[in-house]
Amino acid sequence: MNRSELFNQARDSHTWDIVIIGGGATGLGSAVDAVARGYRTLLIEASDFAKGTSSRSTKLVHGGVRYLAQGNIGLVRDALHERGLMQRNAPQLVHTLPLVIPAYNWWDQPFYGAGLISYDLLAGNLSLGRSWPISRAEALKRVPTLEPERLKGGVLYYDGQFDDTRYAVALLRTFLDLGGVALNYTKAIGFTRSGERINGVIAQDIETGVEFTAVARAVVNATGVYVDAVRSLDEPQSKPILSPSQGVHIVLDRSFMPGDTALMIPRTDDGRVLFAIPWHERVVIGTTDTPIRDAAIEPRALPEEIEFLIKHAARYLTRDPVHSDVLSIYAGLRPLVKAGTGNNTSALSRDHTLIVSQSGLITVTGGKWTTYRHMGEDTINRAIKVGNLAHNPSTTRDLKLHGWSETPDPSALAVYGSDADSIRKLAIEQPDLARILHARLPYRAAEVVWAARYELARTVEDVLARRTRALLLDARASIEAAPRVAELLAGELGLDQAWRDRQVAAYTSLAEGYILR
Repeated sequence: MNRSELFNQARDSHTWDIVIIGGGATGLGSAVDAVARGYRTLLIEASDFAKGTSSRSTKLVHGGVRYLAQGNIGLVRDALHERGLMQRNAPQLVHTLPLVIPAYNWWDQPFYGAGLISYDLLAGNLSLGRSWPISRAEALKRVPTLEPERLKGGVLYYDGQFDDTRYAVALLRTFLDLGGVALNYTKAIGFTRSGERINGVIAQDIETGVEFTAVARAVVNATGVYVDAVRSLDEPQSKPILSPSQGVHIVLDRSFMPGDTALMIPRTDDGRVLFAIPWHERVVIGTTDTPIRDAAIEPRALPEEIEFLIKHAARYLTRDPVHSDVLSIYAGLRPLVKAGTGNNTSALSRDHTLIVSQSGLITVTGGKWTTYRHMGEDTINRAIKVGNLAHNPSTTRDLKLHGWSETPDPSALAVYGSDADSIRKLAIEQPDLARILHARLPYRAAEVVWAARYELARTVEDVLARRTRALLLDARASIEAAPRVAELLAGELGLDQAWRDRQVAAYTSLAEGYILR
């Protein structure tokens, strides 16, 4: 997969049906929906695919138990339906996860049990399993390190789990397989117009500085927390529509919570839901909800957010984590749509919002990972009207994503689905590629080569943060692996030692922000 060839297609094409700005979950979902309907589609992303919010989730595919408590039945029903479709269309990436809600008061079991009955019913025939009240002994069997003092029992229920960025890569590969053109490190810097109407995007290749114009019948702004910045390119006086918030997670060794069952705390001190989730032989604990003013490309956890998570982990687990136990800490930003003047972002809806400006720019924002496909379908339906395109129905409800495999791979290559054998073949043909990158990480050199050849990885960060999840699994180990990754990438991309040195330095600086000192 040659980025130069994709760039030439983007630059030399006469007219696109749809150009999508933003390569996160919403942009990729919209792009797949568009190209699957037969529309000529270009997607551009200013950084790397899923660089922002879409790689920093709680790793759940879920309806949202807290939204049920808020009375947002429609959102929960739609999300549960989409959860089922995600598992059906990408079983190599989405699997069923049992979760326990511990009961420390006698009324917890009937209260939460009743709510989860509604959760099960809303899922309909796409349910992942029935919820049940469980005894104290069963709760401790499933979560052996759960705090036993005053524990009465619990409620067991089922949701979905996934690797968010690997799912984004599957969407990218699906889009390319269907004939779409996608470019990372390509920034929208302006629009062209015919009269008052937008009819194209002026884009710049960040790697070379080269600019080009992509003429389009419809343009979609799907840039997550940055939609207001893109809207201002269209209408400089436009008022911001987002109230972004920050969510933080800490990653611990699996010994803090062995087993395959997750823990859900339905109400923390600040009224949020908190999860402790087994993921890639680690435990992910989160999340927080902190209103923010500026949307940084690399958001950092605040000291009070870190202490909040460590305190709550200690409250519900028998082994109390300390700062030195944290393998990685990551922060993500939620593109929450403004509602009134309140500051409580945890109460804002996760429904998505579609806006069409007077010039025809389509902005889609809000929502959540689980509903990405529905958001994409709605967005392209609107683009059809704005661009006066022939109406072709959406086909993504039953579209199997790239790598779909009916038989899960039992190895660490499971996230590649049907591509796993090709990666093994690489390692057999070049035994040096069979070596692991680091003793504390599950990844091999062949995966770096694969990422460069077939997944548009351009930097050490692309590989260690997103094509693999090394940065989140063990930030220190990922820094130690960076020189080898730079060497492999440079060989694939034809770059020199100076590039390798710059890449290692840049990655080290970034990854140090994920280490809790």
